[in-house]
Amino acid sequence: MIANPDPGRACTDVTSVAIDPTTTELRTLLFGADRMGVHGPWRELTADPWMHRRHEMPTTDQVAASYQRLRRVNQLTEAAELATDPYRLTALHEWTGPLDGALTVLVGIHYNLFLGSLLDHDSHEKRPLAEYTAMERIGTFLCTELGHGNDATALETTAAYDRTNRTFTLHTPHAGAQKFMPNTSASGGPKSAVVAARLMIEGRDHGIFLFLTPLTDHSGPLPGITVRPLPLRPGSPVDHCLTSFDQVLLPHEALLTGAHGRLDDDGTFSSALGSKRKRFLTSISRVTLGKLCMSASALGATRAALATAIRYAHHREVTGARPDRKVPLWAHRTHHGPLLEGIATAYAMTALHRATVTQWAEHDRADPTVTALAEREAAVTKGWITWQARALLTECRERCGAQGLLPVNGIVSATIDVEGTITAEGDNLALWAKTGAELLLDHDTPPATPPRGELTDPVVRQQLLHMAEHLLLVRARTRLRQAPAGDSLRRWNAAAPAVLAAVTAHAEHRAATALLAMAESAADPHARAALLDLHQLFTLRCVSAHTVTLLSEQHLTAGQASELPDLIEEGIGRLTDQALVLIDAFDLPSQFFDTRPIANPDYQEAFDDPAAHWNLATRT
Repeated sequence: MIANPDPGRACTDVTSVAIDPTTTELRTLLFGADRMGVHGPWRELTADPWMHRRHEMPTTDQVAASYQRLRRVNQLTEAAELATDPYRLTALHEWTGPLDGALTVLVGIHYNLFLGSLLDHDSHEKRPLAEYTAMERIGTFLCTELGHGNDATALETTAAYDRTNRTFTLHTPHAGAQKFMPNTSASGGPKSAVVAARLMIEGRDHGIFLFLTPLTDHSGPLPGITVRPLPLRPGSPVDHCLTSFDQVLLPHEALLTGAHGRLDDDGTFSSALGSKRKRFLTSISRVTLGKLCMSASALGATRAALATAIRYAHHREVTGARPDRKVPLWAHRTHHGPLLEGIATAYAMTALHRATVTQWAEHDRADPTVTALAEREAAVTKGWITWQARALLTECRERCGAQGLLPVNGIVSATIDVEGTITAEGDNLALWAKTGAELLLDHDTPPATPPRGELTDPVVRQQLLHMAEHLLLVRARTRLRQAPAGDSLRRWNAAAPAVLAAVTAHAEHRAATALLAMAESAADPHARAALLDLHQLFTLRCVSAHTVTLLSEQHLTAGQASELPDLIEEGIGRLTDQALVLIDAFDLPSQFFDTRPIANPDYQEAFDDPAAHWNLATRT
């Protein structure tokens, strides 16, 4: 393993260079007025080569290094404050995403799912947090089971209460109830978990709650706990395991309580919620913020990949029209066009993420309707951003050719890691099916003013995206009504394709709205013009995807439809020379790019550097 030369101190040598007012303005708009307060500490991590995953290391060493990086993160913050601050917590994921996918998994589990769950439930004097905030014990989260993933309300792990001894017996009844994929190995040091299990009192099932459970010490699993490593999966290695319990005794204070469920000293259970499903969802409510953490990691990785691919395209030269002349890859429309569209999408992704995090952080938790809406938008945002990230990372990888296949350049590894974000904290398709069903049953309102005007008008494009969402929901409701009665699954299947398309349109409309608001708030005229061009490119692509739907209801004319390709090309033309400014606004320090050979003009010489960690030929 490559040791950190100074594990107690974060790298603060982040190159500071003079930047133009447009870049400054764009950075402020992308990262907020308190950019350095919220994002600054995590941005500094990206300048430290030690914080980047080393693909050439053995797998076990990579896992150990990720836990060391987790401890480095913990040295930079007050853990409990981080766990309760959605802005800083999601920002942390944004900056670790391009560095080490395993680290991103670990920070999400320890700070959000584990520590956050402890903080969100009733405190208990016999359950102090100091050993977790100091990382004397690392926290993990055990919810899904080998036989239950998206149907987590059917979990079968039990915690039976003994009134006499005031203890719980945590038990895995069969192989299908083993906890699936938690990071429960001995790697990283002693661990504890919050375990989702059915609260059983004298044979009666009161629903699923969380139980604080010590798992391992320095010697390995504690008595009654079995931990078996899972087969390796692609991407950044995490110590994923199967974990089961054989009559493990837990004290009374192990149960995490709240208004959704409390257990008195005499064993009397009480709850403000009559529904077991609601009790379960309240217990695991941290999963909602987890969706925003996962989408943040995909967002950060996407911006880093775009910046790497675009820098490479500007200094990678190919033979031009004449054999004696060379031109950069960027000169070719076939090369720069998809990447410019990627920049537009990345700006829209960032704007949407900022809006959704704010909605979640500021919403009135006492209002269940407002909370449900914030949860819905978090699910939409997570699905849309992570799916867009997959597409953009793949595009960046292809645009870098064989160089993009080298893990050291950071793109192919991020492309694999994003698959995990698509599944984590709720599988995207399942999330969108649930969200689509809610939208289907809600009363949606079409634009107050029907779309009329030129496609160069951002208001018209916004109205068209809103109308596309409305029309797709109308189509879904029609198909639902026309399906044979008496078979709910068949009726849902009839409506589902239109429903999922409506959720896509909903996400696009919200992203476009957030990007337009960002543009309109720009004080610098050049930044405003660039953002409006990005908004136009992004929304025209979205409108183009909904052409048939909009044409069929005459909200888009045949003339406008035929205009779309030319308007898109004009937008790409206006942005071609601005690409470097637009990616400079992603605020990645120069030291970050030093770890990615192709991001620099001397990349051909970089592979001969005997001191570089990727140069295996010179290593002893």
